[in-house]
Amino acid sequence: MTHVQTLILGGGPGGIALAYDLKAAGKTVAIAEENLWGGTCPNRGCDPKKILLAAVEAKRSAEHLNGQGLVGMPKVNWPDLMRNKFAYTDSIPGGTLAGLKSANIEALTGHAQFTEDGHVMVGTKEVVADKIVIATGERPSRLSIEGAEHVGTSTDFLNMRELPRRITFIGGGYIAFELADIANAAGAQVDLILHNDRPLKAFPADMVADLTTQLIEAGVRIHKNIDISKVTSTNDGLVLTDNAQFSLTTDAVIGATGRIANVDTLNLPAVGVVADKHGVQVNDHLQTANPNIYALGDVVAKQNVPKLTPVAGFDARYLVGQLTGELSNEAIAYPAIPTLVFGMPKLAKVGVDVTTAAQDAYLTVKKIDMTHWYTYNRIHDSVAKVTVVLNAQHQLVGAAVLSSIADEMINYLTLLINQHATSRSFDDQIMAYPTPASDIDYLL
Repeated sequence: MTHVQTLILGGGPGGIALAYDLKAAGKTVAIAEENLWGGTCPNRGCDPKKILLAAVEAKRSAEHLNGQGLVGMPKVNWPDLMRNKFAYTDSIPGGTLAGLKSANIEALTGHAQFTEDGHVMVGTKEVVADKIVIATGERPSRLSIEGAEHVGTSTDFLNMRELPRRITFIGGGYIAFELADIANAAGAQVDLILHNDRPLKAFPADMVADLTTQLIEAGVRIHKNIDISKVTSTNDGLVLTDNAQFSLTTDAVIGATGRIANVDTLNLPAVGVVADKHGVQVNDHLQTANPNIYALGDVVAKQNVPKLTPVAGFDARYLVGQLTGELSNEAIAYPAIPTLVFGMPKLAKVGVDVTTAAQDAYLTVKKIDMTHWYTYNRIHDSVAKVTVVLNAQHQLVGAAVLSSIADEMINYLTLLINQHATSRSFDDQIMAYPTPASDIDYLL
């Protein structure tokens, strides 16, 4: 039996960050992971996805400038691209584990499960801890349809060493859109199946419509209001059908219909922790119904807080203060957090929702088409739009951006929102010109 002051369940970015910081504060720490050390983001999530997207961005940028100083259309070599991805991801688990061990943090590999006496079994090893932090993250949800065994997940897509000639994605969220863009740019015939006619519901409808148009013009076939009920394997490929007249033959199917929290095999009822498929219920101190057990990151059932890697890191920094006693009375308070749909173009938003803001008499909504501004004309961006929300004090409180460099612009706008900047305060700043930052003065 091992005794530590803090046991962390989950070796992803949030859990690892917490382990290092608690160790630096003089605490005895153990961390348990049953799958890949490093967690979803670096192994099978945002990091490898962005490696693939780097090729997509380069290809699309070259296409925009074809005939404008560049000659020829580049092609994506999928096996080479995947070798580049695996060169990164293959080293993550071993490197992560080696780092923990070099810091003298006890790293336990195995499935973790609570016992009736409040201890934790990690594999065959029993661990007793004064405080326990659940950081087990989420996993892709799977469709409950006939032939579901033929439907892969985002993890399967990111591990494809050969790209199928035809590939179909089911889902209307950011993962489905991003993976569809990658596969399309790499040369596959891509179909995207939506169960309604309003994908990416968290983002402004007009910008989603523009993004959808860009995908269609790039060759992605989008099918709306389709509920797939069956996938059948035939000699010609996989056939997707609904309960009406829809039928589509493809070579591979990837379901991107959301994620569910990794809580179902932890035996949480044994320790009085409340959870469902959305995650662990916590208070504003990230504390569960059991006062000695906390949770952080994607496994938490958060309200109006996106489940992102930087949020898990923010949670970890907060819990260091909780578990060391430095911030024991302070509730967690999140800043404005940007969210993005990566691709070409990118779609981003932060702060007050621009759609609901239009119905608030105390808020001003400004929609600006930047497509022909110098910044975007220079790179021949297909579309560049921004919507900003200002309150009665002329402070920036919300924004949405659609362009090939929306990730850069949204970070600038996020910083201004969190600094409670007004349209006048930016007048005192001089940005490098010409850059996206120098355009901000004309947005506020």
